[in-house]
Amino acid sequence: MTALPPDPASTAAKTWTREGEKRDAWAAVRRGFFCRCPRCGEGKLFRAFLKTADKCSECGLDFTPHRADDLPAYLVIVVVGHIVVPLALLIEKEFSPPLAVQWAIYLPMTLLMALWLIQPIKGGVVGLQWAFRMHGFDENFVDDHVV
Repeated sequence: MTALPPDPASTAAKTWTREGEKRDAWAAVRRGFFCRCPRCGEGKLFRAFLKTADKCSECGLDFTPHRADDLPAYLVIVVVGHIVVPLALLIEKEFSPPLAVQWAIYLPMTLLMALWLIQPIKGGVVGLQWAFRMHGFDENFVDDHVV
C-alpha cells in the first residue's frame, strides 16, 4: 500500500479572509484562556499582565477593539467565591478554627486565586468577543462615535 499524499489544505499556510471567516466560539475562548490569539492560537494576546497587545504577532489580528471592561473581574469574583465560601463554611463547621487563622488562610487564598484567574478569564472574554464579532471585531463594524 502506498501512503496518501498530504492534504494541501492542512499543510498550507494559515490565511484569513475578511468575508466569511468562520469563528469557532469554543476554540476562540480556549485560545484566549491560554493567553493566545483567538484567531490563530499562536501569537500572544497580552503585552503586560492585563494589557492586550495591539495586534497578533502571527496573524495580525487587531486586538484594540475589545471591550472586556469589568466582565472578567465579575467572573473571577463568581468563580473564586464559589470555591472559597463553601470551603470556609465547611472548615468553620467541622473544625471551628480561631478567627485569626481563618483570616490568615482565606485572604491570601482569595487574593492568589483571583490574581491567577484574572488574565486567563480576560483572555477568554476577548476570545468570545472576537468569535461573536462583538464591538470592533466585526469586519463590517462602523463606529458611530467617530466624528
